[in-house]
Amino acid sequence: MTLSRRTHRILGLVLLLPICGWALTGFVFFLKPGYEAAYGGLRVETYPLEGVTLPQPRPDWLEMRLLRTVLGDHLLVRGPGGRHHLDPRTMADRELPDGGAIRKLVDAAIAGDRGRYGDIASVTPHPGDAPSASIKTTTGVDIELDWISLGLQQSGRDTRRIDALYRIHYLQWTGVRTLDRVVGAVGLLSLIVLAILGLRLAFRGRRMAPSG
Repeated sequence: MTLSRRTHRILGLVLLLPICGWALTGFVFFLKPGYEAAYGGLRVETYPLEGVTLPQPRPDWLEMRLLRTVLGDHLLVRGPGGRHHLDPRTMADRELPDGGAIRKLVDAAIAGDRGRYGDIASVTPHPGDAPSASIKTTTGVDIELDWISLGLQQSGRDTRRIDALYRIHYLQWTGVRTLDRVVGAVGLLSLIVLAILGLRLAFRGRRMAPSG
């Protein structure tokens, strides 16, 4: 057995697992089953702004949004110093509410899709310079609330499964970014070498084939 043939066989065996992983995960990415639910958006429930006067914007505000939720009225502004969540009546910062109020806000947001979210199992507020909260539901969905923007992000078991498939596809097997880059580079380089050796063996076999 020649060196090229032996190397080709060894690389083929070594790359068998990654190639199967690339093929299977690529098939999933092509069909995208369950993507809509796994990465679907979630928004706070808002209500008509009846009887509310829009505050006079300040000269340094670059953006302003007035919303009404189950917790009342919210003025979301963006200025040179960043974003702020204000009370439109007093123009003071609205502090992150307690767990009961957060539960009420998120429960209104998920009320239209109980099949995915179920009920709220726990609420963990995170006060500070970037106030937020982590919410877990009875169906295993994790929800993150960004209080400054009133934004919600959801991630369920299906989201985590698809994210795991992406890590398999891109050879992110160790969880260490630098090491994963090395593994990925070695895997791709080995695949290129395997293809080159396969072409050499194919053309060599054609040249050596008896004529007539």
